[in-house]
Amino acid sequence: MTRIIVDETLRKKLHNLSEPLDLCDESGRVLARLTPLADLSQYEPWEPTFSEEELRRQEEAKEKRYTTAEVLARLEKL
Repeated sequence: MTRIIVDETLRKKLHNLSEPLDLCDESGRVLARLTPLADLSQYEPWEPTFSEEELRRQEEAKEKRYTTAEVLARLEKL
């Protein structure tokens, strides 16, 4: 993979790479689409709200469950 160093001038032209953008030639033809990497430091770790005990209890419940194939077959009949 080729690596290009983005200096301050280019970064300004690219709107500081803060949102997705298209790179186009002079005629407007899209040459590449760029999606900036997410800054994960802005997010906090997420923990599920279910305890292991509650998940185990749900797993053992006698409730009728359906496979993906069964759900799709049912939806096709609608």
